[in-house]
Amino acid sequence: MLMITTLLLSFVLIPHAAPSAAPVAEGGGDMQLPCASAILMDAKTGQVLFEQNADEALPPASVTKIMTLLLVMEAVDAGRLSLTDTVTVSANAASMGGSQVYLKEGEQMCVEEMLKCVVIASANDCAVALAEAVAGSEEAFVEQMNRRAVELGMVNTHFENTNGLDDTVKNHVTSARDIALMSRALIAHPKILEYSGIWMDTIRDGTFGLTNTNRLVRFYPGCTGLKTGSTARAKFCISATAERDGLSLIAVIMAAESRDVRNATAAKLLDFGFATYSAFSADAGGCTLPVTGGVGDSVKLSFAPFNAVVPKGTAARVECTVELPESLAAPLFCGQEAGRVVYTLDGREIGSVPIVCEEGVERISFGVLFLRLFQKFLLI
Repeated sequence: MLMITTLLLSFVLIPHAAPSAAPVAEGGGDMQLPCASAILMDAKTGQVLFEQNADEALPPASVTKIMTLLLVMEAVDAGRLSLTDTVTVSANAASMGGSQVYLKEGEQMCVEEMLKCVVIASANDCAVALAEAVAGSEEAFVEQMNRRAVELGMVNTHFENTNGLDDTVKNHVTSARDIALMSRALIAHPKILEYSGIWMDTIRDGTFGLTNTNRLVRFYPGCTGLKTGSTARAKFCISATAERDGLSLIAVIMAAESRDVRNATAAKLLDFGFATYSAFSADAGGCTLPVTGGVGDSVKLSFAPFNAVVPKGTAARVECTVELPESLAAPLFCGQEAGRVVYTLDGREIGSVPIVCEEGVERISFGVLFLRLFQKFLLI
């Protein structure tokens, strides 16, 4: 891990240019996967490491539930719902077919148990019950799903229900890239990975067993989740998450011909990622810089940690350059960008973080300046 110290920040460099985004990593160009589309994404940065037809809109089956789970977890974070809240099952929720835990109308179950049912067993009935608990109706919840998709930049997605059942829908689609985007947002909630890493569990006081639909959780080293799906229309889909040596990956496979092909293809894509790339990280830091024309003579600056994915074996060659002027002119405001720390690998920029003011500094007025000069004169 790289630590940038105040000593580094004492170097005076040219004024900074506008930050640039990290480039897409190259590799796997000749790899052809036996599925309609696929993508491999770094979970920390969103960097794409491999893609194959990643923007085609396709039916996702139960991978849909990633967005359902995301909205439920965001409702929990916002305090609109609690994991301990009791949900009463509606007739609509109880009527769902496909994967289910056979909820009965009027049955009560806590939010956390329902979440486990959705994550582990892909329970369609629990997905609808949770949606109704959050938004009042499945229709209102689906509107929220589509709004959130837009916010996440999911440009090839349109949801019509909460669970991915597609025998009656007309245009319930998403893409591999969009699935990776919503997966990345979902796993920012640690509780989900806690659930999705469970192989077997029970509900209803141990009387009903749950087995994870994602066999990679048990058989792929480092797998942490996330969600499978299959219907006759969608074929076999998965968003699989895994972590090794600080590298956290999301592999999405859509429209594989069988469950075994889907799982093997996801494992192959993850294998490629772990064999080809490694995680690079740099610590946060800070310094002070002189200020001209301000009520204060200096300002505290800071910059955030930095994460990137680099080709395996190259992390030691990553270099950092600090771009800062010799001084800053007041007025300054808290959060104002003053410069940036640029990270390069073999001369190519892989990313940057802004250096920002930790405090504001007002411009000095003539009266204050005169008073200071007068006080200095008296001390002579």
